[in-house]
Amino acid sequence: MKTRVFSAILLLIIFIPILFLGGISFAILMAILAVASLNELLKIRRKKRKIPMCIELYSYILVAFFTMNNYSSSDAFYMLDYRLMAFLILINLAPLVFVGNKDKYDFTDALFLIGATLFIGLTFNLLVLIRGYNISYVIYIFLITTMTDTFAMLTGKYVGKVKLAPVISPNKTVEGLIGGTLMGTFVATMYYISVIDVYSIGGIVIITLLLSLLGQLGDLVFSFIKREFGKKDFSNIIPGHGGILDRLDSIIFVTLGFLIFLTIL
Repeated sequence: MKTRVFSAILLLIIFIPILFLGGISFAILMAILAVASLNELLKIRRKKRKIPMCIELYSYILVAFFTMNNYSSSDAFYMLDYRLMAFLILINLAPLVFVGNKDKYDFTDALFLIGATLFIGLTFNLLVLIRGYNISYVIYIFLITTMTDTFAMLTGKYVGKVKLAPVISPNKTVEGLIGGTLMGTFVATMYYISVIDVYSIGGIVIITLLLSLLGQLGDLVFSFIKREFGKKDFSNIIPGHGGILDRLDSIIFVTLGFLIFLTIL
């Protein structure tokens, strides 16, 4: 537990100043996290299927480009650069011919790289764009996930009895789901109406509650991915926490959901 707390404090010391700096500093940090996240996905997949290193290399470069795309914009809506999209598709499909060996690289590998690069790159780019649009929204997103995860763990540990998804994540409980959702919704809602806007209190409560649930769904989805590949964590890069995706799984889903609700807020 001490290692887990120390790591969390260290991450906050690094993250918070860069968050407030914003701009190119925040975009670079997100690009680094995006590359590390893609590496974690490819790493667990190597257990069943390896992809040629040169193909992996340009996937890392592309995910960084996607993450930093239009980073100086103050508009929270993603503007897809179709040149990047076209290049991503072509550069992953072309090796099918040049490699010419389905045991080394096949159509499934190409689709996996295209999907993983888009998923990771666009999600982290959304965080960059949301930060440029309004830093308070990024804090709101992190409050939802942090409070939900923390109180879900505490509630599950002390009063949890009914398993939520025993096959996917044995430690999660229904009581933890309820406790995490209630506290995550309460704290993030109070922050929103105090710092961002009053809007409609009932509307904010509903949206925040849905985002809290969505974050927990993201946690389960990534847990399912790990179980599929027989892994407990995506990596051990963060002592006591696991990998980048182990810490950001909820944030990824909440960020995607937040973009949907942003037109309402």
